[in-house]
Formats: sequence, structure tokens, C-alpha cells
Amino acid sequence: MDPDVSVLLHCAAWRGLLQSQVQVELSERFNRQTDPSLEHQIEEVWRKRVSEEPWLFNGSKFRLHSFCLASSSYVSSEHSPCTHQRQMPLSDSAKQQEGEFKHSRQRREETVAINDSLHDAVQSRLDKRNRPVSHGEHEDHGLSQASSIDGETKSITAEHPSKNTDDQGTATLLTLRLGLTCYKDYLGTNWSCRVAELRQRGEVQFGDPLALLAQPLGVGGVLCTDDGQVVLIRRSQRVAEAAELLDIPGGHPEPKVVCERLGQLVCEEQISVDMMQQRPVVSELFSSVCAEIRDEVNIPLSSLGEPVLMGVALNHTSAGRPSAEFYVSCSLTSDEVRKLYLKGGAEASESTDIIFLGRTEVLQLDRSSPLWSELCPSAKGAVLLYQTVKPDSERGQSTRHDTTEDTSR
Repeated sequence: MDPDVSVLLHCAAWRGLLQSQVQVELSERFNRQTDPSLEHQIEEVWRKRVSEEPWLFNGSKFRLHSFCLASSSYVSSEHSPCTHQRQMPLSDSAKQQEGEFKHSRQRREETVAINDSLHDAVQSRLDKRNRPVSHGEHEDHGLSQASSIDGETKSITAEHPSKNTDDQGTATLLTLRLGLTCYKDYLGTNWSCRVAELRQRGEVQFGDPLALLAQPLGVGGVLCTDDGQVVLIRRSQRVAEAAELLDIPGGHPEPKVVCERLGQLVCEEQISVDMMQQRPVVSELFSSVCAEIRDEVNIPLSSLGEPVLMGVALNHTSAGRPSAEFYVSCSLTSDEVRKLYLKGGAEASESTDIIFLGRTEVLQLDRSSPLWSELCPSAKGAVLLYQTVKPDSERGQSTRHDTTEDTSR
């Protein structure tokens, strides 16, 4: 296993999860713990970074605190912390198995319409809705996931709920417990030279080595073209992390976008958990990966399929920062995608080249592959999840966004 990355959670039992199968729990209890000395250190780091990289800007992010697995009874489910514990609590009916995995990214603001229907699995962010998706084929499967614990990997399986937890007949299989953090705090904690000390303090004071870390939740997309090619982009030198390495399109779901959806025009510093609602946050989580693909690769949303959540990977070069990794199909060929990319998108400055790999080649990538060392940690995590979940092996091509691309951008 690559020391740069591991898999915290995978959804192989269902070949990935759709938006209607995921929910979030929002609370200030899930925010980062802090103290005056740490805040002073964070401010010092931020001033130094901005003086060196003036294009950086702070913004609020969602903080992944933990996740919750569905149990066989929808009434009972347990807390599974996203921390490096030796044991992870499970729902009462879950069975733990020992084992190893074989092979284990700020978007610009935009106003979009809310779609609260649990059958609409992704929002096009251009005031259009997707077609509903049937989930009957998932009825007899269990949720499979993994948690990397200081180099040790444990796999966990939870049974499918016997009852549906959503009002419209779709079971919620995964709950992400989210607080708020910001990019400044991320640079000042996860990227701090004192991160080992922060982890130790978090363990001693709060029983959680990640309690003092920002842990912003990123998103990334394994984008597959109509002719079976997976899209990689080479990061430019003007990005904060992993410059010149190969990556997948990605970024962050934005709390400010959620607030704007709800009619609240606030600055980043004013955003709080109580301004947001659960379903718009889930919608932002899923739609943000498509917006990143559009802005970075210049592919119209109308050509993108419905995002499928493969799981969550941890980037150990930034103290285990989590990223939700998705599979997204595309109705365009690799040649068509390349032509669009070369025209330049809204975030063209973040990359310098586009590269295509065949599905089979991606499935066979490992540490012995020459290309592996060129991948940044987020891309490695997404590849590991793609290899584990295989989201396109049963689903086939996902439903396209029923939307007209906004040509004003």
C-alpha cells in the first residue's frame, strides 16, 4: 500500500452510492477543536503563505468529523469516527472482518436552484433537474468500507437496512457528519510542521488525534469518456499542493454555495452550520464534482453522467485529509474532451496538460507502475477506490444531465 494514501470508506457492495442514498448530519460539535496558541500559529502560517502566494484566498469548507453506517434496523446506527483509532464502533448488527485492500482538490461561486427531491441524484447547478434513478438492484447488498489506521487496514461490512429511511422509498446507506472549517485553518493545521504535536495534543485532550486538525472534505472525479478513457490533468505550478503531478478533476463542496441556494448572501467569515440544511448540503457534495469537471476540463454539464460516490480516501501527505471520490461518465470521446480542454475552461490556469488512460490500464495501476509516481495523492486515492468499487462494471453508462450548458461562462 502507498504510504501517501489510504481508503477510509468504500462502497463496493453497491458499486458506489447515489445522492439519494447519502445524507449528512450538520453540527458545530463536528468543528475543529482549538485554543489561543494554535490560533496564533494558524495566523502566522497564513500571513506567510499569502505573502508568498498572493493568489491564495480563504474560504469556508466542510469538515468531515465522522461517518455513520446504516444498521439492519433503521432506528439504530453507531458513530464511526474518522480518526485513527484501533477499533471503530459499528452498528449492532455489523460484523467486522480482518483483511487488506489490494490496491487502497476552490470552485467559483454560482447561484443554483435547490432540488429537494430524494430521487434527484445530482443537481446540474444550471436550474435543471436530473431524471430519477431506481435503486431496487441494491436491495440485497451490504455496505463495504475500510479504515486505514496508522498503516494498518481493517475492512468493515454493515448489513443493508431492512427498512427505508427516506420518505420516498430510498434507503439512506451512509451519513457523513460534517462541521465547518476553512482553507486557512487547513494550511495552519494539516500542513503545519507541528502536525505530529497537534495530533498528540488532540489524542490527550480530546481522545481524538484529529480533533485539532481542519480536515476539510474535498471531492474528486474519476471521469470516463465514451470511448473508455479516464481523464487525468497535470497540475500547474500555481496550485497550493502537488504542483506538476497528475490529478483527477476536483476541489471542494462550498458552504457558501449552499447558503446562496437558501437565499442567504453572506461573506465567508459569517457562515455557520445553522444557516444550512441537510439536503442542499448533500446536493452540493454531489454537484460540486461536476462543476469542477466543467471548470477544469471545460466539459459541458449536459455531457456528464450522474456522479456515483465510490468512497472517501485519506491523503497522508496532509495528515490524513479526506476526499470524497466519485465516478462520473461522459458522453464525449477522448478526442472531443481534448479539444474542449485546449479551448480552456474557467479554471484553466490550474493545469497544463490532459492525459488519457484506458480503463484497463487504470485498473492495473499500482506502485510498480512507472506512472504511479506521477500521480498526486488525491489521484492515487481515487484510483484505489475505482479499482475496489468498479462503479462502471454493473451500472454501465449513468444518466446524462438533462440540461443546457450555460454559454455565458
